[in-house]
Amino acid sequence: MALTSAALALPGASASADTAGGSIDFSARHQRIDGFGVSEAFQRAAVIHGLNGLSAEKGDEIVKLLFSTKDGAGLSMLRLGIGSSTDEVYDHMKTIAPTAPASPDDPLTYEWDGNDGGQVWLAQQAKKYGVKRFIADAWSAPGYMKTTGSDANGGSLCGVVGTDCASGDWRTAYGKYLAQYVKFYQQEGIRITDLNFTNEPDWKATYASMLSTPEQAVDAVKVIGPVLRAEAPGTKLYCCDSFGWDQGKAYAAAVAADPAAEKEVGAYSAHGYASAPTSPLIDSPKPVWMSEWAGSGVWPSQWDDGTNSAGLAWAENIHTTLADADASAFLFWLGASIGNTGALIRMDGDSYAASTRLRAMAAYSRFIRPGAVRVDAASGDDAVLASAYRNKDGSDVAVLINTSTEPTTADLALKAAKGHQATAYLTNGDNDVAAVDGLAHVSDGHLTAKVPARSVVTVVLAQGSR
Repeated sequence: MALTSAALALPGASASADTAGGSIDFSARHQRIDGFGVSEAFQRAAVIHGLNGLSAEKGDEIVKLLFSTKDGAGLSMLRLGIGSSTDEVYDHMKTIAPTAPASPDDPLTYEWDGNDGGQVWLAQQAKKYGVKRFIADAWSAPGYMKTTGSDANGGSLCGVVGTDCASGDWRTAYGKYLAQYVKFYQQEGIRITDLNFTNEPDWKATYASMLSTPEQAVDAVKVIGPVLRAEAPGTKLYCCDSFGWDQGKAYAAAVAADPAAEKEVGAYSAHGYASAPTSPLIDSPKPVWMSEWAGSGVWPSQWDDGTNSAGLAWAENIHTTLADADASAFLFWLGASIGNTGALIRMDGDSYAASTRLRAMAAYSRFIRPGAVRVDAASGDDAVLASAYRNKDGSDVAVLINTSTEPTTADLALKAAKGHQATAYLTNGDNDVAAVDGLAHVSDGHLTAKVPARSVVTVVLAQGSR
């Protein structure tokens, strides 16, 4: 399955329901959009690169589907998993400092294979497609830096408030460890722009994981942040990737309330598992990222089957995250994976298939580019979800989701629009982000768009004559 942009006929479009009146005000600005992305941690990048028999040609096709703005989703962020495990079962998360020094004050001994579970290669490929935002996230500090002495099954970083480790305070050493990871990627031609020292600090996993309360996260930020600034300048710390959006509010609030911690953090983050992003994470001028979320591991997925793996469900999730939770970024969990997967793409030996979830992502990510700004948008119809954006190049974008089982026509009054030449792209069970002639037009200061039932219509307004 490939993302296409061929002109298609639209059966039944003329039999629209009542026209809905709404508006888009491009002068009413909200959050900046940093981008859309995925991760390929846990050796999934290596699978794309042929670990399980996928040919180089098909691996390149998957990379194109993920990152090309012409033939794919145009994703603009790649989230890297910072290794921590010394267990062979998790060799893809292998630590870059496997041997504990005599004390936290002694230098760490590093090992680097230039591969990092295939993530180096994938980052280099993504960079060729114009990706500039590479964010790195550590599932755990090395076991010898933790209260449990193990990478897996939780445990806390020694030295944060509430811990008492005989081995000492490892916060500064952990900061240097993270900075070295950035340096290793620099030597491979990849600049890690953002880094988080913890992943889901409120969820204990049987694999690499590290627990932290909001108070402990603040304590860690105040030590790790200055070390990262000194040793890996240009890489910003973000925090804290809670496993749920509502749960993440406590972490963001704690960091924001401490001036020393707040100045070290460039963005706040949380995931969508325990609770979905339906309201702002925090009232802050700093960006907020929905940095990981996925549905059930179900394959194949339908566009509209009522499950949390359906493409339409993910289009709605993206809308709510951007328009209601004011997030600046939306990162799906895995771009491509194996088995009964909830990823965007499924790999099986030397074959692969794209899910309808990839379509849903592309309906946003291909057209809303880094640096865009979300603006006011309302459809005037409870069944139609509307959001709109202005890109840095001056193009205007509106995304309309018809949640009804009947087609409709959206009539949106435009204010301060720069673009007046409309190109519409249809995404649903039959159309894969396909350009459709006659689906939308601008006249007399109004955007009129036909939106089929249970579908997404993305309208790009290019500058030109009225």
